[in-house]
Amino acid sequence: MLISGSKHKVNDMLFRKQMTAAFVAVLTASAVAITSLPPAFAAGGDIKVIVNKVPITALDISRRVAFLKLQRKKGNLQAVATEEMIDEQLKRTEMRRVGITVPDKQVEEAYLRFASGNKLKPAQLDQILSQSGVTSKHFKDYIRMQISWGQTVSSRYRATTGRVSEQEAVRKMMEKGGGAKPSATEYLLQQVIFVVPAAKRGAILGARKREAEGMRARYSGCEGTVGFAKGLKDVTVRNLGRVLAPELPPDWAEFIKKTSEGKATPVRETDRGVEFIGICRAREVSDDKVSQLLFQSEGGAEQQASELDKKYVQELRDKAQIVKR
Repeated sequence: MLISGSKHKVNDMLFRKQMTAAFVAVLTASAVAITSLPPAFAAGGDIKVIVNKVPITALDISRRVAFLKLQRKKGNLQAVATEEMIDEQLKRTEMRRVGITVPDKQVEEAYLRFASGNKLKPAQLDQILSQSGVTSKHFKDYIRMQISWGQTVSSRYRATTGRVSEQEAVRKMMEKGGGAKPSATEYLLQQVIFVVPAAKRGAILGARKREAEGMRARYSGCEGTVGFAKGLKDVTVRNLGRVLAPELPPDWAEFIKKTSEGKATPVRETDRGVEFIGICRAREVSDDKVSQLLFQSEGGAEQQASELDKKYVQELRDKAQIVKR
């Protein structure tokens, strides 16, 4: 399925949860009076901790302290930052061991999306992070860590406990719902994309949007869409199959739920161009898979993943050689 944001996996849950505080913090950073770099930067080369023979310097810790200040964290930030950097070094070693890597392009795209989503130009975000003592590199390293560690935990999660079984989810949901299996809407969806190359976005986006609006206005169901699209340039039609309401991606869910069967959602701009979703069919279903998905969407799976995350890190700490200076 190509719909943007459609992955509902454990690593995504962890990534969203851990990044939220940082995103809110940087969003408010532009309103914070930026001062000179903290004194710890002067002694940036001093080694403060050694984790399995890998040094963590005062500079590393001071940047994390600055990041915690942006997040409005309280308490002994030096101690909190030190523990976070220890955990991250342990995670980094474990990720190398299991072969988890995140391409630079993925990190850069996440950074740019964050800047855009918070109405900042990348250069503005760079400046805020630099002046606050965090630096864009430290923040990108943080993004990389959250994405890659989420994938690592997800791999461990599947290997050790797996997803909550459908039977277990049914039992839990029936206990909450008074003995009846929950129901959800099942959609049969079709995605129509008017492709806009990045290099031509500024020149042709408006025209492509008008084309998409015209097709959407004449949309009357999924059967004739492919044939209709053949007469248009650079239009992709994808049959997405059956999708239950809890599986709908957040950025499309509201539009899909408000659209009647046989109609199409409003046209939206995306990183691929402009697109809309056709609702081929919508019906209510009630089965074990619905119970499982609802259990996950209500936080059951996320709580399990969070607990496993903490357990995983503690196991790494128990085996590690950590020397504080």
